Amino acid sequence: MSTLEALILGIVQGLTEFLPISSSGHLEIGKALFGLEASAEESLFLTLALHVGTALSTLFVFRKDISRLIRGLFSTSKNESHEFALKILISMLPAVLVGLFLEKQIAVLFDQNLILVGSLLFLTGVVLFWAEKVPPSNGTVSVKKGFLVGTVQAIAILPGISRSGSTIAAAMILGIEREQAARFSFLMVLPLIFGSMAKSLLDFQGTPEHLDVFPLLIGFLASLLTGVFACKWMLALVKKSQLIYFSFYCFLVGGFSLLYGLF
Repeated sequence: MSTLEALILGIVQGLTEFLPISSSGHLEIGKALFGLEASAEESLFLTLALHVGTALSTLFVFRKDISRLIRGLFSTSKNESHEFALKILISMLPAVLVGLFLEKQIAVLFDQNLILVGSLLFLTGVVLFWAEKVPPSNGTVSVKKGFLVGTVQAIAILPGISRSGSTIAAAMILGIEREQAARFSFLMVLPLIFGSMAKSLLDFQGTPEHLDVFPLLIGFLASLLTGVFACKWMLALVKKSQLIYFSFYCFLVGGFSLLYGLF
């Protein structure tokens, strides 16, 4: 794996993690176009580096919300932070169950299967198009709605379905106010990201040998910086009702992916 490849994949991860166009799908497309044949060790640590970058970018953009949430959790009296934390925990349940019981089955799908990626990108485009046709609402996140959005998040583990796009779209379809839908979508995934990274490290057998750290650092920095930009951009796009343009993008890239996979 070269430094240039790590840089490009870092930029792709940073942009597509927050924009509603599927980071996993684009990474699979990028690996296929590069003909990337990294070792299991290289692939694991690159994935970890890129996800740490986007996780930290989320923490940076939502640092005030997270700080307020943490302060509220340590308060002795019941408040909004306790209720929000409960909704986050409930939203995580479907993805946790899928990760625990279907991990091996899902891992098989992450093998540069561009026909699957293209099909699911089309599905992402349909969901985004649908969400923009729903009249705006001022609803809030309830426990039930949080669980339903969490179920969509679990399905979005599949490569080609945008996690941010599908969860924000689902929240909007359920009647949740746009900006609140985006914030809930970005915050609900943080515990899962850090939990998944910890599990991957614990499951890794042996110690890294002959691992070139420099490309990993470049990939990390690229995903961090582009992630901050993309996260702020996505929040602005949701407010302006411009997700429909990304549905067209998903149709286009999905078609390219299908053709590339078939021929």
